[in-house]
Amino acid sequence: MFKMNISIVHKKIIVCIFLILAVFAVFGQVSQFDFISIDDDVYVTDNLHIRSGMTLGGLHWALTTRYFDLWTPLVWISYMLDYQLYGLHAGGYHVTNVILHVFSTVLLFLLFNRMTGAVWKSAFIAAFFALHPLRVESVAYIAERKDVLSLFFGILTLYLYVHYTDKRSIQRYLAVLFCFGCGLLSKPMVITLPLVMVLLDYWPLRRFEWRKGNVMVWQLKEKTLFFILSALIVVITIYNPNGTGDPYALIPWGDRIANATVALVTYVETTVWPRYPVALFDLSAQQLSWMVPVSALLILVTSLGVIAIMKRFPYLFVGWLWYVITIAPVTGIMQIGPFGSSSISDRYTYLPSIGIGMIITWGIPALMNHDFIRRRILFPTGVIFLAVLAMLACHQCHYWQNSFKLAERTLQVAQNHNTQHATAHLLRGRAYFRIASYPQALEDFNEVVRLLPNCADCYYNRGVTYSMLGQQSRAIDDFNAAIRLIPNYVPAYYYRGHAYFKLGMKQRAIEDYHKVIDFGFIQHRPK
Repeated sequence: MFKMNISIVHKKIIVCIFLILAVFAVFGQVSQFDFISIDDDVYVTDNLHIRSGMTLGGLHWALTTRYFDLWTPLVWISYMLDYQLYGLHAGGYHVTNVILHVFSTVLLFLLFNRMTGAVWKSAFIAAFFALHPLRVESVAYIAERKDVLSLFFGILTLYLYVHYTDKRSIQRYLAVLFCFGCGLLSKPMVITLPLVMVLLDYWPLRRFEWRKGNVMVWQLKEKTLFFILSALIVVITIYNPNGTGDPYALIPWGDRIANATVALVTYVETTVWPRYPVALFDLSAQQLSWMVPVSALLILVTSLGVIAIMKRFPYLFVGWLWYVITIAPVTGIMQIGPFGSSSISDRYTYLPSIGIGMIITWGIPALMNHDFIRRRILFPTGVIFLAVLAMLACHQCHYWQNSFKLAERTLQVAQNHNTQHATAHLLRGRAYFRIASYPQALEDFNEVVRLLPNCADCYYNRGVTYSMLGQQSRAIDDFNAAIRLIPNYVPAYYYRGHAYFKLGMKQRAIEDYHKVIDFGFIQHRPK
């Protein structure tokens, strides 16, 4: 008995070491990568609060700001800590992302091993999560710190929750609640974790089987504080009195539901069969017209199927619902930002992919009746599958070396996706702007405006470029367009004031500068 325990411990240590080495083997290259010219500048390089390091003023800003329409104070604090350590060396910020991804991977293995006792299955689901090419955007993109930070706290929350179910106490309960709060302060997407806890109670914890009384009442009493925290974050996220009010973001509910239906199926497809992962792409009306009914039928059939066999195969039911519940906030139903309801992005699969991993890890072996087949065929097949995923992820990482490579890759696989094309040109245009190649930047920004004529940021970017080229009248036209779309667009007022001043229209310049002072915010670079 003693030898068996030692053997299991050794297996777990070996798995943890393998997972750590595998993640660094795939993602370690990002330590040599640069900042990306979309969002990395706003989050780090041009953010004076971050570049001041850890200060009382910076902490106050991090705890109170609604920068980027989200309240994520722990993300800002993590950037401040990185700046204290690395300054503006991009590699350091990338390494922090990788370390957080490693922690989440090891915790995921320990979580499933503790719940199921299955060492190798737990190792597979952790490796499937960690090495999948769809993880690249979350790990290799500095601006997606909120993904890796929130999931770290999310998995830690679930691990501590399982610890709490072993021996319930107020201390253990508060520890779970604290970690969940940290996850919410990193990214609102983890609002679904209380429902995930309910799923884990059904399987593999099987708390439903021995619990007496009304199950729903028991669950609500135990999870009430978690649901309250989630509800508060939802309210804070949706209600933003200082938001931009960009009309481009006001996508009709019918389109949101259609997009969500197709996105739900598309994410499953790209998780099981990853093809050309990219940063962002949209679903055209032509695609949605035929994909919506097909996707809706697939979702209905799958849902009814897992419900019908839930008693015999509970892991299929739990895995499917884990996926559906956790992907729901990013399918476009909740509209946050201009691309929130019209796009699909690799990073949105970071947490939901674990549900798909559960289905694969426990579902496929259930189809094998003979132990010989499982050992001689399934095991080596699983190893080969993980190796292929790792190679694809390693290759995908190369495209994130800098803005130019990512833009070129996006254009290669964009096909007819307007949003994806616009994102690529915007990315490359900003990169050209940062190295003072203004004519090349202008070409890309012209294309962005053509593709997204109702996007205020697009006119603003082109306006600043016109200003740098000395074409102040054209710059003013673009700033006017941006302000028409977003009346409180402060950066546009700031640069329009500059343009008026250079044209000798000093009174108009003063009026714009007064607006900037009234709003109290200045952005010095293209967004």
